[in-house]
Parts: sequence; C-alpha cells; structure tokens
Amino acid sequence: MEFEVSYTLDNEQQFWDELDDILSAQCQTHARIDSALRTYIRFSTTYREEYLQSEYDILRCSYKLLESSLFAAHQDYIRRQIVASLLQEDGADTLHIVGSFLLSDGRHNEWTFELMKAEGAFPRLVQLVQSQRDDDVGLHRLLLELLYEMSRIQQLSLEELRVIDDAFVMYLFQIVEELSNDVNDPYHYPVIRVLLVLNEQYMVCAHDPGPDNIPTKGLTNKVIKLLSTHGSGYKTFGENIILLLNRESETSLQLLILKLLYLLFTTRSTYEYFYTNDLRVLVDVIIRNLLDLPEESTALRHTYLRVLYPLLAHTQLQHPPHYKRDEISKLLTMMTTVRGAHFAPADETTVRLVGRCVKVPWLKDDPASDLARRMLGTQLAEAGESTLSVLEVAAPKEKPGILTPSRGGMETGFSSHKTTRTMPDTSLSGRKETGGIEVNVNVNVRINAEEQSPFEIEGEA
Repeated sequence: MEFEVSYTLDNEQQFWDELDDILSAQCQTHARIDSALRTYIRFSTTYREEYLQSEYDILRCSYKLLESSLFAAHQDYIRRQIVASLLQEDGADTLHIVGSFLLSDGRHNEWTFELMKAEGAFPRLVQLVQSQRDDDVGLHRLLLELLYEMSRIQQLSLEELRVIDDAFVMYLFQIVEELSNDVNDPYHYPVIRVLLVLNEQYMVCAHDPGPDNIPTKGLTNKVIKLLSTHGSGYKTFGENIILLLNRESETSLQLLILKLLYLLFTTRSTYEYFYTNDLRVLVDVIIRNLLDLPEESTALRHTYLRVLYPLLAHTQLQHPPHYKRDEISKLLTMMTTVRGAHFAPADETTVRLVGRCVKVPWLKDDPASDLARRMLGTQLAEAGESTLSVLEVAAPKEKPGILTPSRGGMETGFSSHKTTRTMPDTSLSGRKETGGIEVNVNVNVRINAEEQSPFEIEGEA
C-alpha cells in the first residue's frame, strides 16, 4: 500500500513532521482515506511511548488530524471511521488516539457525539470504562470524559440506560471514595460528572420516554438507589458535589448538581445523606449564588429555590440551632421586593417558590420571614401549595460551556468580603460527624475561568 512504509526517527520534530506528511495526502477514494487513517493511527501508536508521553502530546496529535487537509476534505467519512475504530479496537494506545480525537472533535461539533450514540457507542464506553482503568490511567479519564460529553448533549434511550447496572454505578462511587484524600485528583471531577449526568438522564427518561414513547416502568434511578442503600459508604461523593457547586461557573454543570441535590432532599431515605457541616456549607453557597445571579438567569434561580425548600424542610437543618435563619429570611424578602434599578420585579414562579420557602416552620418565627410573607401578600395566597415536581427540576437545560453571569459589584445589603471557612464538627442525635468542606464564600465575586484543555486537571474553577 501507498502508506505501508517504515520510519526511522532521530528526534521529536521528525515525528511531528512525518505526521504532517501522512495527513497531507491527497485521497480521492475511501480506500485511500482508510489507508491514510490506518497509517496515522499505526504511526502514532508505534511512537506513543517515545513521543506521546503526556496528555498534551496526545491532544496535539488529535489536533493534527482535526486541522489537516485530509480531514477538511472528508470530515463525515473520517468521523465515521474513527467511531468504528472506537467500537472495534481493544488496544489501549489505539483507543487513546481515537478517543482523544472524538472528544476534541465533539466539543467543537456536537454532531460527532450524536453520531457516536447512533452507532452504539454508549454501551461500548460503559464497557471500556469498567475494563480500562488498570491499563492506562489517562485513557480511563478520557473515556469518562467522552461518556459524559456524549451523554449530556442528548437524551439516552431506555435501552441504553438499561445497560447501566448497580455494579457500574457502585464502581464509580468507589473510585471517588478511593481518592478521597485528594479532591484535586484528576479522577474526581470526571467520575462525579458521569454520575451527575446519569442521574439527569434517569430523571428525564422517567417523565419523557423519548420519541418512541416507550413506558419506563421498572427503570430505577441507580444513582439515587445506591445512595439510598449504601450512602453511608459514599460520603466523599456528597462532600465533593457541594465543593464543585461552590467552584463551578458553568451553568449546565450547576444544574446537574442541583438536580441530584433535589432528589436527595426529596427522597426520604436520603434526607440525612449529607453531614450537617456540609449542609451548612451548601446553605452558604446557595445564598451567595442566589444573590449573585442576574435577572436573566431565571431557570437557574428557580432550580436553586426548588432545592432550597427541601434542604431547609427535610434535612437536619430543620433542627435547632437553625443555621443562618436571619440571612435566609432576608434573602427571600429581597428576592420578592422591587428595590430600584438593580432588581426587576419577581416573576410568578419565583414568587411561588419563595412562598414555599418562607412556609418552612423554623423560618416562620423570624421577623424577616414574616416581612417576606406580608410583602408577597395576595401573590403568595394565590400561589398556595406549589405543584413542584421532578419534571420541573429535570427540565432546565443549558448548552455546555455557557458560564453563569454575575451581578458583579452590585450592592446587595449582604457582606461581600471573601472568607475561607472550615466548618467545625457538630453532632446530631449523638452522632459524631467527621469531615467538613473548606469553602470560599464570596457574595459578589465569581471566578470566570478560561476554558481548559480537556486533559488538564479539572475542578479548579
């Protein structure tokens, strides 16, 4: 064949030059394109240990193909062939090359992830995630990222969700627990995001079976199921999702976290999954984020409020001492009061959701909460009991990569200085609590991080 040649390389620059030559071939037939792709993959894997030692090097190798004249001329065909390689190949080096290409391409063109799903990549990725961890740490992280990105931009079918069994979800939880001593370990963020997106898929499927309208009876949300039955063994996961909510500036990821929190706080068996210390940190994060959200972030604001009610009403926070009662009441009053140019009138749904929150029994005796009820007046009476449902929480979506805007330096009446707190241990009903999250609480400042490479350590927003 035209590309069946041997190579003798003296240095790294020769490697990249040869790769450019391979990808600059003029191919007019599918057979010639296939030959060029095989040569690209074989050449890359042959020199993987020598010249592709880092995740950055592998990413650069992927972009060589993405930016090549070969890909520009035959994009759709090459994508299909690379997806076919993912489905068929078992070698770790080959999977790393093709997986890196698909992840990079899909983040710029969602059609790639749609193609992967259509070709049956979801069950394949689940199988690879379970089998590749011990072979190549970098590959395992990449497969988790690929599974997450493919799943968050489209609804999975009932058949695909049934591929997820208890053992797979438990396996993911156990990875988080094994790495509990290092929250910045590159495994933490990708594993947690897969669990979050699976939870969302279960929520959506339960209320929207999809175009075939196949009943979902018997489909169990495995994420909630295992936290209900084995939650005491997976506490690190809970600590980390609160930490991630505090750090996260991407709207879609905030929504994923909030959707899981809502289910945990409305499922009786998980009311007390979190340590009291961590719930207090969560209250601080929610207060800060609700104050910081601009008027246009309606769906995110509503979701925060839908989580706030069961957090206050169902968890350990309902017991004395009542944490941040004054601050919560003032926040709710502020959200339904027109105060000059910075705050627009509250929309009907916000009024209804605030109305539920101020009815939490331990808030009722607070003067600020009473003021909120009076300010709402007939609006609150008309709102009555909320028709809050899982569907309302599952529905909000945002395109990946969209950062949540901030009010910036607007006056809110709350302290805006940045503090670092480590929550002290507390006991509830004689239970000694361990752990605790160190969290930066800042009302008026949100970090807008530059978009990172998919291979940098994530979670450092």
